[in-house]
Amino acid sequence: MSKSILIVEDEETLRQSLKRIFTKDSFDVETAESAEKSLGLLEKNIYDVIISDIILPGADGIELLSRIRQEIPDQIFIVMTAYASLETAINALRAGAYDYIMKPVMHEEIKQVVKNALLQKRLKSENLLLKREIGKTFDFSSIIGQSPGLKSTIEEAKKIVDTRSNVLLLGETGTGKELFARVIHHNSVRRDMPFIPINCSVIPENLLESELFGHMKGAFTGALMSKKGMFEEADGGTVFLDEIGDIDPYFQIKMLRVLEDQLIRPVGSTKSLKVDLRFITATNRDLDKAVREGQFREDLYYRINTITLHIPPLRERSEDIPLLVNYFLEKYSREFQKQVTGLTDEALSQMVNYRWPGNVRELQNVIERAILITDSDMITPDAFPESMKSGTSVQKASIRDRLSIEDYTKSFILTYQDQYNEQQLAAMLGITRKSLWEKRKKWGIERISSRL
Repeated sequence: MSKSILIVEDEETLRQSLKRIFTKDSFDVETAESAEKSLGLLEKNIYDVIISDIILPGADGIELLSRIRQEIPDQIFIVMTAYASLETAINALRAGAYDYIMKPVMHEEIKQVVKNALLQKRLKSENLLLKREIGKTFDFSSIIGQSPGLKSTIEEAKKIVDTRSNVLLLGETGTGKELFARVIHHNSVRRDMPFIPINCSVIPENLLESELFGHMKGAFTGALMSKKGMFEEADGGTVFLDEIGDIDPYFQIKMLRVLEDQLIRPVGSTKSLKVDLRFITATNRDLDKAVREGQFREDLYYRINTITLHIPPLRERSEDIPLLVNYFLEKYSREFQKQVTGLTDEALSQMVNYRWPGNVRELQNVIERAILITDSDMITPDAFPESMKSGTSVQKASIRDRLSIEDYTKSFILTYQDQYNEQQLAAMLGITRKSLWEKRKKWGIERISSRL
């Protein structure tokens, strides 16, 4: 396939020299000596690459770039300048240039820059197609269940996919809040832009601002180079902030500005950057209570919950359990290449009657574990964790035995630490990972090795 290039250069010797080298490289080459003439050519032709001098008669190269990008936002535009000025190059890059070349132009250098630009364009195009294919796996049918509560939440979500409004997802740990966020994003007009999930409780407080907003070189000890933050990386797309209720009051103020003005300021910078983001947030905390107690800003709360979706816990939709069991049974049987076709009646009965404190995530882990350890084509109760074999949950045991909150917490950790990682356990208990660590230390409970 032939490639086309437009060279905009008022110096005829250089213009003809560049035309020759790209013609030898099998490009279809056209030239123009001014911005006005190049705009005339663009009315009739499409070019893979445009190379333009900064200094031109009439409109300069940066003005030409700005006018072109209004009509063709993804046009590859490379600028040439005879002035070894970093400011000139930065202005060109800020205006949307792919790269810049300093004069005198080295033939091999400019050929390599064009080659890299075309490769990046091809990869971007392939990535866009891949995102669209991936998006197909995140349609609403990927949310498994037919219970009235879940169907009601799905119908609400369908109505708001294409709005700019922020969404707050409420639900217990393991109910599928991130899946809902992904489905909303991949069915929205932002589907071809990034979806970036961020667990606010996992990133240390002293790094949260840098990770989300980015930082400039030298902003703090160890900042050896400037780095884009996650918010800038997500520009044009959707940010999913999980466990937003865990961010500290200082950072809540900074988040409020992002939500109100769509402005971010990298650590160590004096300038703010404009971004276009949709925020989907989630928490398993009672934010109304947190606001009343002064732990969460009221103005931020009202910003994030323009639209609120409640995802019901699994114990309130037991009719969905057989559907979920079949889904994960097929998934892991195929993944582990095992011929496990179903559950015995007793095993399925235990699944349906169990309380599922870890919700869908816990059910998924139980099925995965059962398929791994079973030696027959049917899963029996013997393949379940001890907490399920007894037919009781920690919650039921605590009521029966009248356990104190401390005893309940200790029993919960001992029962579920072989199924969940530290973050999941802390979230299920409604405490921080630091509090969980302190309780382990107090009771002499050793931490189990990391899990998914």
